[in-house]
Amino acid sequence: MSEVALCMIVSCRKLTRPLVLQQNKPAGKGTITICAEEITDNRVVNLEVCARKLDKKSFFWRADPFLEFYRRTDTGWQMVHRTEVASSTQSPRWRPFNIPLQSLCGGDLERPVKVECYDFHLSGAHDILGIFETTVSRIQQASRTSPAEFECINIKRKQKKKGYTNSGVVCIKFCEIVRQYSFLDYVMGGCQINFTIAIDFTGSNGDPNSPQSLHYINPEGYNEYLAAIWAVGAVIQDYDSNKMFPAFGFGAQVPPTWHVSHEFPINFDTANPFCAGM
Repeated sequence: MSEVALCMIVSCRKLTRPLVLQQNKPAGKGTITICAEEITDNRVVNLEVCARKLDKKSFFWRADPFLEFYRRTDTGWQMVHRTEVASSTQSPRWRPFNIPLQSLCGGDLERPVKVECYDFHLSGAHDILGIFETTVSRIQQASRTSPAEFECINIKRKQKKKGYTNSGVVCIKFCEIVRQYSFLDYVMGGCQINFTIAIDFTGSNGDPNSPQSLHYINPEGYNEYLAAIWAVGAVIQDYDSNKMFPAFGFGAQVPPTWHVSHEFPINFDTANPFCAGM
């Protein structure tokens, strides 16, 4: 493990620290490098990927392939996404997934992207099946009717085997770049958050005169219900323009019939169950 303050990462942009065990004992010669990058692009790349005729690493067993996507940085290649493992197949079809465009290529559609295809092993010693390089611009040309195809090349096999062509083909069946809206985008766009309160008056809460009951009001004038309502409502109220909040109860005997009601306004005004502010 390694502990470091966020401000140090942001100020250094790139920080390398040694890995340590408990009580700060060195964990061998291992290090961890953390890079800080401001996110200025909120687009994501939605992908549907499959492959065909991948190599088998064993005569008896089919491959369990997965893909790793890498972006090029100033110091080399950095992995940004790993697919799930497709079990026992040479023609896998991975579930649709998405990668933030900022992570994949820094928003530059022409920046090189490397994709590595592996055969999974529980030991962690995964076998490389093949590699190819491309760009997001090239991947974008894919469509469900005309997928973008890339040959997986195993460099060691290519050097040893005459007539080697590839170790399989990876197909990008679908690629779509869309904007992923943030919470702030919705709020600035006029999104309102409505907050409705419901209080449990059933007997399961116990005697309200007992300090063990959630309805018990202590000498300071509040209980756990009030604390929970205030903790949530104090945040949400700023996203509601009129700050009028309906409050209801359930599981209590209410006048005039004193029958158990499973939904009633706390102020007993069914036409206007709103409370002004928190």
